[in-house]
Amino acid sequence: MQTIISSKQKLQVILLFITVFCATAAMAAKPGNIPDNNLTITDSLKQINAGLLNVGYIEAGPSKGQPVILLHGWPYGINSYSKAAAILAEKGYHVFVPYARGFGSTRFLSAGTPRSGQPGALAQDLLDFMDALHIQKAIIGGFDWGARTADIIAALHPERCTALVAVSGYLIGNPKTAIKPLSPKAELSWWYQFYFATERGELGYKEHTRDFAKLIWQLASPDWKFDEATFNQEAKSFDNPDHVAIVIHNYRYRLGLVKGEKNYAAIESRLAGGPAIHVPTVTLEGDANGAPHPSPDAYRNKYTGKYKHHTITGGIGHDLPEEAPAAFANAIIEADAMASQR
Repeated sequence: MQTIISSKQKLQVILLFITVFCATAAMAAKPGNIPDNNLTITDSLKQINAGLLNVGYIEAGPSKGQPVILLHGWPYGINSYSKAAAILAEKGYHVFVPYARGFGSTRFLSAGTPRSGQPGALAQDLLDFMDALHIQKAIIGGFDWGARTADIIAALHPERCTALVAVSGYLIGNPKTAIKPLSPKAELSWWYQFYFATERGELGYKEHTRDFAKLIWQLASPDWKFDEATFNQEAKSFDNPDHVAIVIHNYRYRLGLVKGEKNYAAIESRLAGGPAIHVPTVTLEGDANGAPHPSPDAYRNKYTGKYKHHTITGGIGHDLPEEAPAAFANAIIEADAMASQR
């Protein structure tokens, strides 16, 4: 039997479709609701020469939008931001997520460049990346190593940082003071740092990189039930030929066991004083972060400008942008609003 639909009924159907579409879009914009169209890393990956590196990165959102740069940590990669970057791109931000040296498709331009993993080197890499893309100023967000790099740029180059989002807050350290021992319980949480200080540790990480990374994921985010596909996609970041060298140097430098490069001596000297951060800042912490991290009270006074802190609940661990992407994206938007206030 053929059903005949009147013009009035057709109009009602169209109006109903529009209503449902708008309601769905509104829900996606609310915290806790994540859009399905996550960025596809392999399809979006770009490369650019920047300073000492050819940097791999993803880019999303309108070209005239507010620039946002998101920085990953160890042992992670740019996939940590696939959902958060998609949310921000939909909100009109121009988002960039680069691979750090030693990760993913980022490569050194010269075989003779020292494979330094010191914080000053990673900070200079970010400035070079911004210069290569003609980004004068950006909102910078990060976690783990990425939060440390973001903190450094905000502290030493506030003219390049519109606002800051730092997971676990102020992570700028000093190898000279790092020699001071912590309590036995606190030292236990840094077991991998001491492991990397040995030749056995370097060889062990080289031979078992993915197994090691998976263990760190499990310990750092004990409530996060990530699947094999999620881990395997991110683990490709560790296939970089310089990955082991960068990671080992980073942790040995932070313990004061190896020297830094002369090119970064001025940066490291300024960082030794624990500089304050004046740019508008939002700090975040997961309620189930199993990795070593400071208490928010310990670093509150380091942020002297407009400031907010949020502890994200629900079993959120160390990889907060991946585990709570809407909350991370909302923090970027909040920091942007703080920077816009006069």
